[in-house]
Amino acid sequence: MNDLLTELRERSLLYQATDEDALRKHLVAGDRAAGGRRIYTGFDPTADSLTIGNLVPIMLLRKMQQAGHTPFVLLGGATGLIGDPSGKESERSLRTRDEVDFNVDAQRKIFERLLNFDAKSPNHARMVNNIDWFEKISFLDALRDIGKHFSVNEMTKRDSVRDRLEREQGISYTEFSYMLLQAYDFLHLFRAEGVTIQSAGADQWGNIVSGADLIRRCEHNDTGSSLSFGFTAPLLTKADGGKFGKTESGAIWLSHKRPSGTPGTSPYAYYQFWLNTSDADVRKYLCIFTDLSLAEINDLCAKHASEPHLREAQRTLAQHATTLLHGGGAMRAAEDAAKALFSGEVRALDADTLDEVFAAVPSTTHDKASLGGGVSLVDVLAATSLAKSKSEARKHLEAGAVSVNGDKADADRTLTPNDLLYGRVVLLRRGKKSWHVTRWA
Repeated sequence: MNDLLTELRERSLLYQATDEDALRKHLVAGDRAAGGRRIYTGFDPTADSLTIGNLVPIMLLRKMQQAGHTPFVLLGGATGLIGDPSGKESERSLRTRDEVDFNVDAQRKIFERLLNFDAKSPNHARMVNNIDWFEKISFLDALRDIGKHFSVNEMTKRDSVRDRLEREQGISYTEFSYMLLQAYDFLHLFRAEGVTIQSAGADQWGNIVSGADLIRRCEHNDTGSSLSFGFTAPLLTKADGGKFGKTESGAIWLSHKRPSGTPGTSPYAYYQFWLNTSDADVRKYLCIFTDLSLAEINDLCAKHASEPHLREAQRTLAQHATTLLHGGGAMRAAEDAAKALFSGEVRALDADTLDEVFAAVPSTTHDKASLGGGVSLVDVLAATSLAKSKSEARKHLEAGAVSVNGDKADADRTLTPNDLLYGRVVLLRRGKKSWHVTRWA
């Protein structure tokens, strides 16, 4: 049986570690009956949801919890007021305290779906907010107790700082100080909660090292053995070089309905994102984003290699990933919606699912009052993306290529109020794949 770190590496969840051999021994020595080792990852509240890129470090915490260790989710109520300069070409706009608090509260539900917070479990997950300790530290205390342990010479060598110093805008003292705050998070959790491990994405390696070094300095550890450890997961990329988690419609969010009212990502769209995974990426994603064992994944990918046209690996990935985040009911509804879209049997979709499935489909708005006397489908088709003219619309109708709400339409078909689904839409399809939503108001 592989040890935990070896399995994490095989799952593409381990990239760098401060001292891998010592970390391995540290994990093995953790008492599972008492909750194992304590590990944390920080999440800055830059929005009222997280994106699918944030799912990688969450899944890493999930794997650690499944192995008997205790995950801590650090919500950046304080660091979110400053802003991480990592990967940013220019200064962030500062958020207000109310904005940050709103985002922190909104993100909590995501972690509650993916980690076990049941207090009856010895390694139940904990959620902490760094504003709780930073608001108690004075500026003088921060300079004396934190700042004195950092060398400006070393700080300017960090990629996140050096890259900005080379730009015309530069970097403010506010963002320059971000690494001190994140390092102190590790020190505080080490002292207050017994947290000995920090994990994050590879772009946070420098901040992790700073935290471990601050613990060594402040705890006066000169024994040569490590008091704390850190490791990162690789930054996820697609095999074709494209950015993971980006689609034509934008980022994939981990929330369906965001509290701010900004569109999130529906379970249906989430399911479809995974279903559209390329053959080159599907094994890696199965390893990272599902709870399937490596043996199960290997068997599944072997079957997929012999019958790739069935896309069983992608379907399994979509099922498991969607169930983890949204639950089995939402996953099955997403599958039913996909089947309805393919078969054309869309009348069975409830109103919310119908909106989700057809959110990205071309649409037009029409006068609802005109339906009272009946509207020629030829005229409607010519005003949609399905036909360029009335003559082309007639040809499609005469060929039997057009359906209304899933039912094949005759050449002389008219639309009436009886065709409205939920009193507001009529769904038109040409052929097997070309849909158009007509909205009537």
